[in-house]
Amino acid sequence: MGTTGQGQAGQDAAEVNGPAVHGRSVVGGMLAGLRLTVASGVTGAAVAALVVGVILERVPVFLSGGGVLILLILAGLVSGRRPSGPVAPPVTRTALARIEDLRATSGESADVPVDFRLTVAPEPEDDRPAYRVNINEHINLVDIPVYRPRSIAVVEYRPDEPWEVRIVTRPTPEWSRRAEAAEIDSAPESTLVEKPGMSEGSWCVLVLFTFLAGAALLVLLFRGELFASWGDEGSSSKRPSVTSSASSSRTFTTSTTVSGPSSSLLVLGRMRQTATDLEARVGTSDVTAIVIEERRMEIRGDSARPPGETVHLRMLPYELFPALVHEACTTLGVSDPKSWRIDVTPGAGTGAGPRVRVTVTGKEGTARLDADATARILDRRPVGEAAEAG
Repeated sequence: MGTTGQGQAGQDAAEVNGPAVHGRSVVGGMLAGLRLTVASGVTGAAVAALVVGVILERVPVFLSGGGVLILLILAGLVSGRRPSGPVAPPVTRTALARIEDLRATSGESADVPVDFRLTVAPEPEDDRPAYRVNINEHINLVDIPVYRPRSIAVVEYRPDEPWEVRIVTRPTPEWSRRAEAAEIDSAPESTLVEKPGMSEGSWCVLVLFTFLAGAALLVLLFRGELFASWGDEGSSSKRPSVTSSASSSRTFTTSTTVSGPSSSLLVLGRMRQTATDLEARVGTSDVTAIVIEERRMEIRGDSARPPGETVHLRMLPYELFPALVHEACTTLGVSDPKSWRIDVTPGAGTGAGPRVRVTVTGKEGTARLDADATARILDRRPVGEAAEAG
């Protein structure tokens, strides 16, 4: 169970070595914290280098980040397997302690974890007043009745770290007699000693902060190239490219093709925005036909047509067209659609409203469905029927 008593020589050695041991423990803790902080910062920078290398397609940056990560992993494995040097055993003192309170926290095994609140009374030669401490000990079920509130127990503590207290469950006969005869007054709550230093939660916050700081530092180094790359992609997706444009005093035809990431016209809002751009180009909202494909939109118009024989660009329910395309691709017998197309034309007859036709093509053939200006489906022509209908 460890040392249960010490002579004068041991105490003198403790008084000489105690400050040195305490200093080494503090310095060791500071060095460990510094290593952890530097390692987390370097790891964040390495991960950011991998991401930046992929975005900018810079192979050296990517390889640098990957190489640093590999070195960190190897360093961790080597340090974990490296045998630690000789460590001087901690200096301990034996003393008596008054049990202020105790509480068993579990009873699933023979050794039960018990929370103790103690008043430790160091020996007079230790030149230290009594103090409070909270500890947790595993006590055998058989020995639990021995420990009662206000009873006296034999403990070991470290002079350099007084919060490190351990109950001696098998003290020497001399210390047992002293414990039976001793009376110890309770120390005030203000004398409670606790282990100093950062909690586990604080260490986690520090590691996360330094990780993000390392990543942010590397991103800042390449911010010019990154922002330029993202700016080019954003402008190319927002700026339609003109493929054809012809106009006269009576008729016009113009089209545009969108490009960039997520450039499908099925993206919410993309159809209406593209139609608005084409309207601004031709200077009118009344057209005679609209053709919408995956990445292309075309409008045709004739200024000689009366309003009843045209389609008003702003009045169409573009937000409902993707649902019509999905319906046509999944319910008309085309298992693997290769292309789709939406044709919007004026309705037949006065006041009939525009007609919307969705055509889907796949290896099985062509299918289509017709809808009105509110995207309400009026007719379905599955594969085979559409070909027969022409």
